[in-house]
Amino acid sequence: MDSHRAAVPLPVSLSVPVHVRDLTPADLPACTWSGSATHLRQVARELERAAAGEVDYLAVCTRAGLPVAIGGVDYRSAPGAGTLWQLAVLPALQSHGLGTLLVRCAEDRIRARGLPRAELGVEDDNPRARALYERLGYTAFDRRPDAWDEEAPDGSVRRHETVCTIMCKDLL
Repeated sequence: MDSHRAAVPLPVSLSVPVHVRDLTPADLPACTWSGSATHLRQVARELERAAAGEVDYLAVCTRAGLPVAIGGVDYRSAPGAGTLWQLAVLPALQSHGLGTLLVRCAEDRIRARGLPRAELGVEDDNPRARALYERLGYTAFDRRPDAWDEEAPDGSVRRHETVCTIMCKDLL
């Protein structure tokens, strides 16, 4: 019998339990998949704001506590609303419901603060994310330019400029 047969991929379905909790500074080394070093430094600054109650920063985690989706809710950027931002799902686990879970938990946090509306911005060149938000009941009401600095793999910093569609959802 030949033991050198080519491996044939088989379809497999796995069910992995996850839970949602607050993101902590100790989680950041496990979140390199979510963005550059510049991005993670920004997330660390946002965690300081979370400690002050200005934002919530959530993590969808595996049983081992590893974040596989993260995102924030800012309570100061839009009057009467919580603004979801920096939403990210581990690329290998996208399209498996983690983004939906993250958004719904963020909406629960907004409701718990007594705010009637959730808002978010989605880059115009991200149709998959926009389709998710529309499936979750968000509607477009504005478009705005946005920009931020990104660190390239070689350490240089580049300015990223884009246009975002601003979407909202009534929560109450």
